[in-house]
Amino acid sequence: MSMLPSGLLRSLATLRWFAVAGQAATVALVVHGLGLPFAPAPLWAGVAALALFNLWAAPRARRLADASLRETLLHIGVDIANLTWMIAWSGGAMNPFASLFLLPLALAAVALPWRALLFVAAACGIGYALSNAFGRPLSHGHGMLGDPLDLHLWGMAANFIVSGAVVAWFLARLADMLRRREQELARLREQFARSEGIVALATHAAAVAHELNTPLGTLTLMLEDAVAEAVGEGARRADLELMAALVDECRDRVRQLAQPADGARASQPRALVAALDQLVERWQLLRPAVALAREDALPRDLVVTWDAGVGHLLQALLNNAADASQAAGSATVHLDLRWEQGRLRGSVRDFGAGLAAAAAPGRLFATSKPDGLGLGLALSHATVERLGGVLAIDDADGGGVRVRFELPLSVAA
Repeated sequence: MSMLPSGLLRSLATLRWFAVAGQAATVALVVHGLGLPFAPAPLWAGVAALALFNLWAAPRARRLADASLRETLLHIGVDIANLTWMIAWSGGAMNPFASLFLLPLALAAVALPWRALLFVAAACGIGYALSNAFGRPLSHGHGMLGDPLDLHLWGMAANFIVSGAVVAWFLARLADMLRRREQELARLREQFARSEGIVALATHAAAVAHELNTPLGTLTLMLEDAVAEAVGEGARRADLELMAALVDECRDRVRQLAQPADGARASQPRALVAALDQLVERWQLLRPAVALAREDALPRDLVVTWDAGVGHLLQALLNNAADASQAAGSATVHLDLRWEQGRLRGSVRDFGAGLAAAAAPGRLFATSKPDGLGLGLALSHATVERLGGVLAIDDADGGGVRVRFELPLSVAA
């Protein structure tokens, strides 16, 4: 079954309330104000029936994300039936508002598939024929509003204004819906291209991880022997121990790359502060030359469902900030972490050249560093999207770039 945006039903419901108000005002003016010989009971019944239908239809249209073509045609059919009833009891084809049968046809032509358009055209034609065949004659009412003014001409003028306003409003709404759809499609195309590139990168990384595992294991053994032999050589032994720790860290990272995705292992309950402390310690082990200024506002006893992607995000942002700071002759990176309303909010600030020299977060594999791979911000952006968070980048006061992120984390039971 074809599905349509629910915005079409919401627009029809809004127009229907205007129709109810306009019909009520017209009946009150023409029948009770001008005293034209129309039966008021059927006309008021038509107004009430349309209002009752919209009391059901309007809330439903607001709840639906998508609407079926059948339901949309039901709404349009009810509007045509109501218009047929009102026109038939107020002059038939002689009623200056009889051309309103063209409005459902015009709306369907720009919003519905051609088969549905044929149905609406047939319904409008049948409604016009029935209102003409069974309609009561319309009195022109010459002289009622000042001789020789013809009430029929006033009705035609009002009909033109109403029809023009409805068509203009509906087309403006439709154009706005189309613009938003185009923007959403552009965003999805960009996200798909980025995801496709990252998946290809992940596949290649897993293959390379298997290849690197053997030489890193050999390096580990060589460094263990070298440390054992460097007895009494304090400075050299300290350097070798640091090298061994770095190689161990690299082996751990390579093994993580080689592991298949496992949601149970990737997400597990952990104390938030302890997990973040471990991340920062591991990063500082790899970047000992960078001074990290850290500010926290985190509950010490909070346990969350920890996702491994949070760690990858922080590592990538800290590495990018460290590279930018060092390129500008600084060795400082600022990290701020806070827990607010069930979300981990943070910012990473460098002291580099500023936003003009940085790669935009949505640009895949772009880098401003001569020896950079262009992966940091692209992977960060993908991680934030996967976790349902927000990532923003701007110039920091006093120079450098500040990257802000916000990640929803579930509190573990």
